[in-house]
Amino acid sequence: MPTTWPSREIRSAFLRFFDARGHRVVPSSPLVPEGDPTLLFTNAGMVQFKRLFLGEETRDYRRAATAQKCMRVSGKHNDLENVGRTPRHHTFFEMLGNFSFGDYGKREAIGWAWELVTETYAIPGDRLAATVFREDDDAERIWREDVGLPASRVTRLDEADNFWAMGDTGPCGPCSEIYYDFGPQGDHADCDPSCDCGRWLEIWNLVFMQFDRDASGAMRPLPKPSIDTGAGLERMAAVLQGVRSNYETDLFTGILERAQELSGVRLGTSAEKDVSLRVVADHARAVTFLLADGVLPSNEGRGYVLRRILRRAARHGVLLGLERPFLHAVAERVIDEMRDAYPALGERRAYVADRVRREEERFLETLKKGLDLLEDAIARARQADLTALPDDVVFRLYDTFGFPVDLTEDILAGRGLRFDHAGFEAAMNEQRERARAAWKGSGETAVGPVHAQLAADFETRFRGYEGLELDSRVLALVSRGSAVPVAREGEPVEIVVEETPFYAESGGQVGDRGTIATATGRVEVEDTQRPAGTLVVHRGRVARGEVYLDQPAHLAVEPMHRFGAVRHHSGTHLLHAALREVLGPNATQRGSLVTPSRLRFDFSHDAPLTRDQIRTVEDLVNGWIGANEPARVETVPYREAVAAGAIAMFGEKYGDRVRVVTFGDFSMELCGGTHARATGDIGVLKVVSETGIASGVRRVEAVTGQEALRRWREQEQALERTAELLRSPVGELEARVEKLLEERRALERELERLRADQRRAASGDLASQAEDVAGVKVLAARVEGVAGDELRAMVDALRERLGSGIVLLAAPSDGKVTLALGVTPDLTARFRAGDLVRETAAVVGGKGGGRPDFAQAGGRDPGKIDEAFERLRAVVREKASA
Repeated sequence: MPTTWPSREIRSAFLRFFDARGHRVVPSSPLVPEGDPTLLFTNAGMVQFKRLFLGEETRDYRRAATAQKCMRVSGKHNDLENVGRTPRHHTFFEMLGNFSFGDYGKREAIGWAWELVTETYAIPGDRLAATVFREDDDAERIWREDVGLPASRVTRLDEADNFWAMGDTGPCGPCSEIYYDFGPQGDHADCDPSCDCGRWLEIWNLVFMQFDRDASGAMRPLPKPSIDTGAGLERMAAVLQGVRSNYETDLFTGILERAQELSGVRLGTSAEKDVSLRVVADHARAVTFLLADGVLPSNEGRGYVLRRILRRAARHGVLLGLERPFLHAVAERVIDEMRDAYPALGERRAYVADRVRREEERFLETLKKGLDLLEDAIARARQADLTALPDDVVFRLYDTFGFPVDLTEDILAGRGLRFDHAGFEAAMNEQRERARAAWKGSGETAVGPVHAQLAADFETRFRGYEGLELDSRVLALVSRGSAVPVAREGEPVEIVVEETPFYAESGGQVGDRGTIATATGRVEVEDTQRPAGTLVVHRGRVARGEVYLDQPAHLAVEPMHRFGAVRHHSGTHLLHAALREVLGPNATQRGSLVTPSRLRFDFSHDAPLTRDQIRTVEDLVNGWIGANEPARVETVPYREAVAAGAIAMFGEKYGDRVRVVTFGDFSMELCGGTHARATGDIGVLKVVSETGIASGVRRVEAVTGQEALRRWREQEQALERTAELLRSPVGELEARVEKLLEERRALERELERLRADQRRAASGDLASQAEDVAGVKVLAARVEGVAGDELRAMVDALRERLGSGIVLLAAPSDGKVTLALGVTPDLTARFRAGDLVRETAAVVGGKGGGRPDFAQAGGRDPGKIDEAFERLRAVVREKASA
């Protein structure tokens, strides 16, 4: 075994080994699973091949090898709480894997795994052992007879250890695991891989995928038994680099070094400091890859997991003495370490660092609020002579403010207090259950059984780049969820054909509409979708006659529908380029919608666009449209396209070869959509709105071509109607409106003067109703038709009239009542307005509060106003005599 195996060489050697054995080396899929509503994150190498295992999709290869980005932080594979405290638990990790889709079986999978670890990686065979499922005689025989492992090195284990499933549902099967032997530990000289003494490390899991388990637990055989293997790169690196902890491998040492530089804390200072450094290193990797794959911090779903991981790293930074943003600098080191294997990281360096830094700043502000809350809670506990802080306070500090429990405990210990650990843990468990219940899936629609079978049997070739009409053959008909041999007039139908000019909805562009005609009938196609793999379904209704299986058919796309989508899709590319030009490269696409009548484009940016910025964007786009630059479309290797500057979309999964759409020298994107032949075909682009839809995400809506003209005409007509109403030429409308607004403001000022006069007169009348209650002037009165600022102004005027006293006004309206209470400054030490209004509001069925000198409340029962007045007098008497 070489003295050193850099992790990048371990990764590339694995892929080279299987490439030489007929496997297609497939790029890692994003951490956000594509088309799988059951998963929060990609948690295994087989996720991107799930439909292949299920027989729902076919590709032009039956063997594959990958180095897959993975996350395990929730559900069955929840590793978060152990991260940093064990040598091998991580949130983000890489899974090396080879896969067979009904091609080879156990013998090849086991033989190649053994060859790779013992010959390529040169791990001594006598340091390895294998486990098999208790009922898998074939696997045991292959290990003993083909590989030559002695019986003492092959162990049969139960389902809990050697039957693998990706989740509660989905592909599964018996597995065989390869273990590395670190040597006897203490008195465990004769143990096997089932022992948890630390002697044995699993380095490769070979899954023999034979079944598909449904939600009821029933398992049905897969159409083609397959192979799914997974070798954790971090674990393999630990073995090949001769270390016991993954954190000692070169996958982490550079990142840990950066964390130590920033914190000034060295590994080995203390056990807890070491934990914090390892948590920072691990979480920095997770945060970097999640952001680069398009996940944004939020309070739900994937965004919540990202925010939690990021804040957990920042909390451990605080424990290391870092009370300033630092994780963004660690994330940049992650990018330096990983960009060769994952080039997209380098492209998104500035974006990732900026998002991490801003989220850190936000968290540190939140952490300060948590400290203030803790101080208030401690003060209340002391006033109540408590020895322990209520567990709900500690949980709120942790859950809402991200306040470390151990930091809370340290502060409490310094104040002679403690907290209820059992109560806190109970609240934590409830929170975990709520989080699990809140995850309803990714929002995507699972593939139904009919479509799954059709995807396994057929594929549809898209010919819509070349033209809008062609002749094909009907391969399948689906009506009301079932495959049928014929669809009759008036019935809804989905049609599958051999090849189609209809574009199926994807990449934000809606599906085409049109007609499918046979010798016996015609279908009006209302939508085109791709439910699974390369299967395309044309959804519509039989408008005339009947349509049969295996009939020749003529397909025709509705030209205006397609051309409208084409203009808006190409307009989207130009809009993206212009936004990056005006706002910088961090203005990256977050989502889009392209229809024949409009486009919607979501992008990363922190502030609303100014009018000048919007105009500049429009001018750039329309300048490029006027230049009439021809579109250049080519299919090239993915890495070549990215190296040339093509923009890849966040979270999109790309194959080995990609379609690149280029306009001039200003726009180059990976895109499978339909586009204009030249920018001039777009006509014109007009932005119609710009809004914020999430933290750090803006949305622009725009129209092009005839839609833009229609909008301008509508606006022109509205201006003309307004000019008629105001009896002013269109060119003088602005001056006319300004004059009318000034006249209105003058009338409002006069109205307010008259109301003020009325209030003064009313105050004079009301002030005479003040009573002496225990030596305090109290005025409680009902007023009609007064609300809001007017009510407050009346209270202020009455306080001034009284000089010293308490004023309560009640204004009933629409079955409710508003209370306004004021206390003169000389009495606020004894009578706080907020306390008084809460007492009175309770009588009328309401709540309220405010400052010591003024408070307001609302109530639902105006019939009890007099009782509320009486309650005020009673409270004043109680406080006056106290």
